[in-house]
Amino acid sequence: VEGLENLPARGPYILVSNHMSMADIPLGYTYVGGEDVAGWVAEKWRTNPLLWPILRMARGIFIRRGEVDRGALEAAASWLRDGKVFALAPEGTRSRDGRLQRGKTGAAYLAQQADVPLVPVAVIGTERTFHSLFRLRRPELTLRVGKPFRLPPPGPAERNSELRRHTDEIMCRIAALLPPHNRGAYAEHPRLTELRDHPESRAEPATHEKPLTQNTFCPTDLP
Repeated sequence: VEGLENLPARGPYILVSNHMSMADIPLGYTYVGGEDVAGWVAEKWRTNPLLWPILRMARGIFIRRGEVDRGALEAAASWLRDGKVFALAPEGTRSRDGRLQRGKTGAAYLAQQADVPLVPVAVIGTERTFHSLFRLRRPELTLRVGKPFRLPPPGPAERNSELRRHTDEIMCRIAALLPPHNRGAYAEHPRLTELRDHPESRAEPATHEKPLTQNTFCPTDLP
């Protein structure tokens, strides 16, 4: 485990990470979980008898993928307004090859609506966890926590394109914590190059304004 000192002492904030395996959840909650941490879970897992007890223990908030689930958005925003921690994977689903996929805009939207910082987290090696266990080998896993950061306040620009830029910022900060072979869609992104060449820029705070809690705009590609 690397970078636990980067975790804020208390919420509210959003944990954003890559997602490669169902093993990500127990690994993450072992080191950064607690009663104040909740997260989105795909609606399809609600009826799974094996996962349901784990998801309930992890305070999962079910979300309908492929549509604007206002109930799930409001539940997450309410959790953050109570000063707690919300965890999500902006990719919206597991990566099948271990490489980072293009992020969806839900994390950026939620961070702006709740006016909270984000903490990037990289989970490394979990895609091989069950294969290693099946062969009676101890899996080599790494959890790497980056420095908190804030997104700039919403501007007058077209909201969808702005959310896409902010989502790329989130994903590049996750990619900067991953080994090169896991950076996937963001491996050649110029912002990632900047973050890698100038690590001090990862912690630059952005001026933030009053949260737009009454804004009715919603992104179209939530996790």
